[in-house]
Amino acid sequence: MTPDSWFLSAGERGNPATGIDRRHADGLAWSPGNLARPLVHGAVYFSELVDVLGGTRAGDVVLFTDWRGDPDEKLDGPRTQVTKVLGDAARRGVQVYGLLWRSHPDWLHFSSPQNRQLAEELQAAGAHVLLDMRVRFGGSHHQKLFVVRHPGRPERDVAYVGGIDLCRGRNDDADHRGDPLAPPMAEVYGPHPPWHDIQLALRGPAVGDVEHVFRERWDDPSALSLNLLDRLRDKLSRLRTEVPALPEPLPDPPRCGTHSVQTLRTYPRRRLGRYPFAPRGERSVARGYLKALARAEQLIYVEDQYLWSARVIQPFARALRDNPELRLICVVPLAPDAASPAVSRAESWGRKQAMKVLGRAGGDRVAVYGLENAAGTPIYVHAKSCIVDDTWATVGSDNFNLRSWTYDSELTCAVVDESAQPSYARDLRLELMSEHLGGTDPRLADPVAAFDLFAGAARELDDWHASGQVGPRPRTRLRRYDPPKVRGWRRLPARLVYELICDPDGRPGTMRVRNRF
Repeated sequence: MTPDSWFLSAGERGNPATGIDRRHADGLAWSPGNLARPLVHGAVYFSELVDVLGGTRAGDVVLFTDWRGDPDEKLDGPRTQVTKVLGDAARRGVQVYGLLWRSHPDWLHFSSPQNRQLAEELQAAGAHVLLDMRVRFGGSHHQKLFVVRHPGRPERDVAYVGGIDLCRGRNDDADHRGDPLAPPMAEVYGPHPPWHDIQLALRGPAVGDVEHVFRERWDDPSALSLNLLDRLRDKLSRLRTEVPALPEPLPDPPRCGTHSVQTLRTYPRRRLGRYPFAPRGERSVARGYLKALARAEQLIYVEDQYLWSARVIQPFARALRDNPELRLICVVPLAPDAASPAVSRAESWGRKQAMKVLGRAGGDRVAVYGLENAAGTPIYVHAKSCIVDDTWATVGSDNFNLRSWTYDSELTCAVVDESAQPSYARDLRLELMSEHLGGTDPRLADPVAAFDLFAGAARELDDWHASGQVGPRPRTRLRRYDPPKVRGWRRLPARLVYELICDPDGRPGTMRVRNRF
């Protein structure tokens, strides 16, 4: 399997200002020879991250970015709080550098106090952690990455990319009973919301690509915030804002597997303080999906937090129209996470529009599901993954909406297995589908049979609920999903909130008119 027909070329990335592809001596816009391992569930990822960080020593380098960080989130039991694990590394002489999104004000129900506290506590421990607000108005830094480099021990180097933040609510496992430390969410999810998520572990040359993503952001000379009140508060609290130089980059780790990895990103075109590495923005996340989806023939399997935008859904619809044998499975949250009725209605309106587009294009070849745990509590699907024909597979921070494709900073990794018998994408799909079915089934290997198995399992659980829960509960977690309708006068405000707040379009005007990315 050769990846050139699936991956973007450097020209197709559409961002000549970045060095992410020029750093490859062979001219490729991706890195071959890696070992990629999906880590399904926050508990799996956090446990490994604690082990990796605990194995660092003086002189090693840790780089990370985060959308939200809670200092007290326990990664793997007692004495593994985020602050302690990273702070202990810094106190051992590990060079720790971090970029935390500064976040919107707390009254908007974001994470400004938590991110500031984490930055302050890690700075006190000797780490170099900055609050970064170099985003568009109303935007965010949504990338979630870790890079751990070991000078003289490159075989230990590792990077993590995905959807899992260092915060409350993420530390759940396959049983989906929720994180003991949980943030407030919509009441339907209970006091400890069950949480489904994925992070990707990378070893090999792709570690250098992920590191380059961090370095481009760190070396941006723009002010970390243009808000004078933010800058005054930093001075009063003695939060350091100077940007120290990073250590000189090490050579990429040696090849260690058969997985080719392409890093795909979103950066908006900022009106003030343009990114020197993306002055016109970068939309390679969107472009990567456009190229891969156009090749789909059998099955597209998606797990996504949002799946909102009718514009973003168009390439899925086009693929379904062009190939009458193609099927699409989407796994999404059963209910919005927001407690605000206005925001929940906006999210439901956006998803309904997207599902209308899919339904017209694919009819009964499109199936959308939600998940619930054994107690009947909905599982919040925060995963961001897409698998096309068991060949091309992504894990990242981006969702299927305009915000992720055009407005916020995002990072995803697309993987193609170049072995003689490629199995990476298929194995990821089978792992995810088996969990949701409630057990393994050899018929899942066939895409058509897998589509039918999901439909039958969801029907069985839906019928059990409809019968008053008579008899043993089916082992599956799948429920057929249909978004609630937004009726009457509520439709117009729901649309406005959706388009202006939930899912803004960060493309230049000419791209919007032509609906190009």
